[in-house]
Amino acid sequence: MPQSPLPEYVPLAEVVRSGMRESVHYGAVVGLTASGEIAYARGPVHQPMFPRSSAKPFQALASLRAGAPLAGRSLAIAAGSHGGEDFHADEARSILAAAGLTPDALGCPPAAPGGSGARTAFVRAGREPERLLMNCSGKHAAMLAACVARGWSTGDYLDPDHPLQVLVRETTEEVCGEEVAHTAVDGCGAPQLAVTLVGLARGLWRMRTAPGGSRERAVLDAMSAHPEYVSGPGRVDTDLMTRMPGLVSKIGADGVLVLGAATGETVAVKISDGDAEERARTLVALDALRTLGVDVSPVQDRLRVDVHGGGAPVGEVRPL
Repeated sequence: MPQSPLPEYVPLAEVVRSGMRESVHYGAVVGLTASGEIAYARGPVHQPMFPRSSAKPFQALASLRAGAPLAGRSLAIAAGSHGGEDFHADEARSILAAAGLTPDALGCPPAAPGGSGARTAFVRAGREPERLLMNCSGKHAAMLAACVARGWSTGDYLDPDHPLQVLVRETTEEVCGEEVAHTAVDGCGAPQLAVTLVGLARGLWRMRTAPGGSRERAVLDAMSAHPEYVSGPGRVDTDLMTRMPGLVSKIGADGVLVLGAATGETVAVKISDGDAEERARTLVALDALRTLGVDVSPVQDRLRVDVHGGGAPVGEVRPL
């Protein structure tokens, strides 16, 4: 793929320490109305980017379309980035077992838990990294279940030319309303498909506004009903969906977040520096959702992040 010019990202959040601006998070954000129209856009929202794990609802939809017998918690974890709690590993294991497979079939790399509680227990127990504990194991288990359901090979299920990954690409292009701009390898080893920020938002919006009983709606309904399987205790997706019933939240690596309100308004954010501390994308996304007229008061505290000095708050990160 030819090297493109650097994106013209814009200031989205500022970090204020003791009354002085210390740094600025740049990025892009787009907001769609309940009818799917662009009503809020800042930065290069039409430029291809990697949605990373924010694309998992599309991948889960493809697994459903391929015949994977997923519902409820298993469908939620298929679209999630779990924290490696025991109940997460158990659910991924059960998806595999129902397909006649073991965790050895997983193509994602071994990992330690990402959730703080699970990681502490993991370290204390002196355990080694496991594929089931990798945050994408639910997605991978669902993909494998889809392959078994269709009689497709499982050893090469992560190959971009595998029938399942071709279906993932077709599904992504269909719901996002645009062609995939580039294919890369994600952190979990699965193909990662570049779309625009507008495409990411439209994809989630189309799934949210699909007819009741459709596979598209089934994925998002499962995420809303089982937020603890999408992420885990104390993590952004679970916290937002627990406190705002009906909301769909899916975070992605390197500064990505997509939110879909129960009423259809949808927001997608990309923070250009990757937002490693996850202190900018959530407040930027919620501010955009609020601008669209969605009541975000149940998570009002998420619209700012404390900046500490000497062990006490001395400033804040806030939207611009």
